[in-house]
Amino acid sequence: MSFQLSVAGKAATIPYPALIAVFFINSSDVDVSIPVEFIDDKSVDSKTANLAMKLVTPGGETFIDQLDALDYLAQTFPTILLEKAKSQPWVKLALTKLYSKNFKDLTLDMEKLDAHLNFRSYLVGFEVTLADVAVWGVLRANPLMASILKNEVYPNVSRWYNFLAESDNRFDKSVALMTNSLNELRKAAKAAKTNSSGGKKETHKASFEIDLPGAEIGKVVTRFPPEPSGYLHIGHAKAAVLNEYFAHAFKGKLIIRFDDTNPSKEKVEFQDSIIDDLALLGIKGDQVTYSSDYFQKMYKLAIELIKAGKAYCDDTPTEKMREERMVGDPSSRRDRSIEENLRIFTEEMKNGTEEGLKNCLRAKIDYKALNKALRDPVIYRCNLTPHHRTGTEWKMYPIYDFCMPVVDSIEGVTHALRTNEYRDRNPQYEWIQKALNLRPVAIWDFGRVNFVRTLLSKRKLQWFVDKNYVSNWDDPRFPTIRGVRRRGMTVEGLRNFIISQGPSRNIINLDWSVIWALNKKVIDPIAPRFTAIDAENVVPVKLLNGPEKPYSELKPKHKKNPEVGEKSVIFASQVLIDQADAASLTEGEEVTFMDWGNVIIKKVVKENDIVKSIEANLHLEGDFRKTSKKLTWLADTKDKIEIDLVDFDHLITKDKLDEDENFEDFLTPQTEFHTKAIADLNVAKLQAGDIIQFERKGYYRVDVPYKEGQPAVLFTIPDGKTVSRYGAKK
Repeated sequence: MSFQLSVAGKAATIPYPALIAVFFINSSDVDVSIPVEFIDDKSVDSKTANLAMKLVTPGGETFIDQLDALDYLAQTFPTILLEKAKSQPWVKLALTKLYSKNFKDLTLDMEKLDAHLNFRSYLVGFEVTLADVAVWGVLRANPLMASILKNEVYPNVSRWYNFLAESDNRFDKSVALMTNSLNELRKAAKAAKTNSSGGKKETHKASFEIDLPGAEIGKVVTRFPPEPSGYLHIGHAKAAVLNEYFAHAFKGKLIIRFDDTNPSKEKVEFQDSIIDDLALLGIKGDQVTYSSDYFQKMYKLAIELIKAGKAYCDDTPTEKMREERMVGDPSSRRDRSIEENLRIFTEEMKNGTEEGLKNCLRAKIDYKALNKALRDPVIYRCNLTPHHRTGTEWKMYPIYDFCMPVVDSIEGVTHALRTNEYRDRNPQYEWIQKALNLRPVAIWDFGRVNFVRTLLSKRKLQWFVDKNYVSNWDDPRFPTIRGVRRRGMTVEGLRNFIISQGPSRNIINLDWSVIWALNKKVIDPIAPRFTAIDAENVVPVKLLNGPEKPYSELKPKHKKNPEVGEKSVIFASQVLIDQADAASLTEGEEVTFMDWGNVIIKKVVKENDIVKSIEANLHLEGDFRKTSKKLTWLADTKDKIEIDLVDFDHLITKDKLDEDENFEDFLTPQTEFHTKAIADLNVAKLQAGDIIQFERKGYYRVDVPYKEGQPAVLFTIPDGKTVSRYGAKK
């Protein structure tokens, strides 16, 4: 018996589930063969964008949908593709939903998959089934999954995925076979197209829906080059994650390079914090380097430029130089002799003499260029500040725009991914490499992430630290990695946000609600629930028929997730409720005390519209489904503790500042708000960094744990819906 499986070389996503199923069948003892034909035929995927395959049975029946094809194969070979009936829901989930390249669409299904795989080695039963083949194949085919699986965003899924690959070599063998065959097909198609177009080359279509020119599996090298002049912020996180994503998606290498060429701003403190924050994000470079490692090499290359007549020393005052570059006038020093330029650069500037300090080295490109980045840009400056790595060895340092193209080429970087704020300087980057006969590096620009009412400039953030508007760089109002983490952002939430944004070239100006909403999806299933009551005008409630003595019961910390554990809940005849809840109650009304039962309000005592006390009767036989008010409450016993709930607002009041506007004119009058509250005894056991939910109040992160005589301090975690004190969404 013989089948035929055709796979299109232009498939948007390789149909690995069908291919793996075929490999399983062909490698079994069953007397059957399913030849796989790789073709460059658009007609194969004419009815579906992602599946791009065609299965023809011995009887001539044709399947072009993977779901139908797998169903047929499972019926035909039930002893190989086991558990068809039990596998069907997982196969359908994989083929209809998990192919999506939109992270937001994937989140709920991946959470379901991760929860199902808790304590399981296989999706169905105790061996590989059709369910494992389908789900594993789709995850392998979806380019969005490479980084997610590697960084264990869903730990159970990553464990299961790796376990199958390691314990059953049929998975990796089938992928290798299909990958090699498809690569050969694509090379042949590319060669044919090149010949038909007169030799014009076609660029490689990379994963994650962008073109990385010349990208080849195993040969891609990217770099993330932070300057150690401050703490990493959320914009840096995007650059780091994208560089890591593409390096590993192409099975290449990521270089973490510290761009330490400005000793006036750089500190070991910042360098160490960057390493820690990258580790926190799950990013580990295959190599860690420093621009300062190449100072001698860059110095020699700068001399080569001078000798070639492509660079000159200039002592024009800064303001006049800026004016000349603006209007396109040449510097009076532009025609200095090569000998004079060499003397100044190698003797005066290198030694930091008085004359050297007046000069800079400029690339001699085109002072009239329409692109002002090409108007003889500065590439070296003097700086007598000792360097944190090289000390006083150097008195002059290369500028970022000279250092990047040089070191990128030297270190073997193949693709420089950077924000499109550098786009005007791309021709300068290319000019330097060409002028120095260095290997060219492909540039990919991606859009910078901006957030409303948020400053990302290190200089401006340093101003807030210096002026004591914030405690430090880890202040929860800061957009730094440490700041948002301290506010309650999870690593998973942050990575999910970055991956969901992708490498688009569009400049994004986002409301913070977007990222906090993604974070909520991470914390909501696992955050334990506790109770807190506002201390201001707290209302005592006397339950006339309540228990004679307080008693406690164990209740789940999370009603929908028993694995979170249990907590102790105290029941007593004297309880406390919020003033806001008490003010809405009327005598004779029946309400529900959450996790206890119904209560009938008998008496409400008020003074000047403030509720002072309430008397009520328990009505536990009442139906909670018929009450409109569900109230949180807390036993008024000695076990309760004091807490400080802290909320924050943005540091500036305007969504987006114009270039000519001074941020100091838009400072938010008050950005920190404290609410005294009373919490249940379980909160006393929480540790710094714990994330919880107070019922009907929201999510919180413990910043300072409770100590006897010292209240616990908890920061509010925005959930994507919260409105700030000054009307802007968080």
